[in-house]
Amino acid sequence: MIKADLHVHTRYSPDSNNSLDDIIRQCLKTGINCLAVCDHGTIEGALKLQAIAPFKVIVAEEILTTHGEIMGMFLKETIPSLITPEEAIKRIREQDGLVCIPHPFDRFRSSAFQGINLEAIKGDIDIIEVYNARMLPFQNRKQALEFARKYNYRESAGSDAHSISEIGRTYIEMPDFNDKKSFLAALEQGEINGRSSSPLVHFLSVKNRIVKRFK
Repeated sequence: MIKADLHVHTRYSPDSNNSLDDIIRQCLKTGINCLAVCDHGTIEGALKLQAIAPFKVIVAEEILTTHGEIMGMFLKETIPSLITPEEAIKRIREQDGLVCIPHPFDRFRSSAFQGINLEAIKGDIDIIEVYNARMLPFQNRKQALEFARKYNYRESAGSDAHSISEIGRTYIEMPDFNDKKSFLAALEQGEINGRSSSPLVHFLSVKNRIVKRFK
């Protein structure tokens, strides 16, 4: 069995300062031995971490579409931002990747898919993130889980770490896998271990974004 945090950011995201070396050290410290690195608008950090990490790294990207964020997983090339959800899904499929919806129904994120926009792409989804450690704890976490089970999607979870200390706050204990197909099978047997991060971590992301903008 492996411990997989399936939503982590590196310094290649505009709102994170996580260096690749620090990510590796934190994973070795916490026993996380699989990451999905999904920076905003780029796979550069994921590719670089995959090349040096002593554990499994899934190359992913959070793609900001015109209706919310879609996570492409098992990617080979960056997909541009501000395209339609349909175009993002098309480009993920062209790379033989998987379509995951991160933090759905989160009322405090403008980038989260909600209601009618999520229903519009329901036939193209592979995975729903049912636990995101950055979702504020007083929100209804059952919505994502109920949606996933209604349509029989695989269920994912992750810390959404933009700072080093967040890595591993949420992870899935699951069988090891070798490729996209065995990853989906492993998710079906996974057990989610979820703890919410402090709401204060959102201020760190804002600070990182502002500092990077003025550098």
